[in-house]
Amino acid sequence: MGGYVKNGNLVEEYDPATDSWRSRAPLPKPLHHIGAAALNGKIYVIGGYISGVGPVDTVYEYDPVKDQWTTKKAMPTPRGALAVGVISGKIYAVGGVTTNGRNTPANESYDPVQDFWSSKHARMITPRDHHAIGVVEGKLYAIAGRVNGNHDRSVGDNEEYDPANNRWRTRPSIPTVRSGIVGAVLGGRIFVFGGEYGRQTHANVESYDPAKNKWQAWAPMPTARHGLGAAVIGNSIYVISGGPQPGATFSSVNEVLTP
Repeated sequence: MGGYVKNGNLVEEYDPATDSWRSRAPLPKPLHHIGAAALNGKIYVIGGYISGVGPVDTVYEYDPVKDQWTTKKAMPTPRGALAVGVISGKIYAVGGVTTNGRNTPANESYDPVQDFWSSKHARMITPRDHHAIGVVEGKLYAIAGRVNGNHDRSVGDNEEYDPANNRWRTRPSIPTVRSGIVGAVLGGRIFVFGGEYGRQTHANVESYDPAKNKWQAWAPMPTARHGLGAAVIGNSIYVISGGPQPGATFSSVNEVLTP
């Protein structure tokens, strides 16, 4: 969904059973650096940037059965390059860059049933953008990213948010510092793919296991890239699109990891 510079309103659906793509109803507005989460059979696209406008607060709900978009209640803090995760039926939107061009430590949750946002959550320890999020056993992990959108100021911080206690704590940093990454959860581990740092893109794949509090390296992606997306189907993680070179580059790559 969406994309930077090119085709920002496109929505395309992949069927792994037939290894085929098809076009779906476009986004209401062209967006990039969005947060997206699937919940209750719907997909929610949260925040992001509109080119020439900046960070936005919009929330759009997509119904795959009807192939239809609906506008929902706006996010309290406009931001792009944020990350989102689902815990107990709510979507948590964490971090990103807000309208002043700087990072926000905002941690806000959206309840799709009530169409209601709450800001009554502890804020991030390390504000950042272009980071990854994973949710395991009801806890959210914000991993790596960069400071104020600066490619040369990537961080490796791994911080755990426990909504039951409304508290953050620091966990072991990711071994390979990078930003413009994507995360996906499979088998109780948070897998982090790709990214850029040091004026180059990375093919690294590393997973964090909260139960063991340890990181593990996996086979690198065939195509190094940043600004990519990921989705879990069955026992596999599909890693899609992204820039093979630092900055505004593009690809249509679709590669799958079966750990």
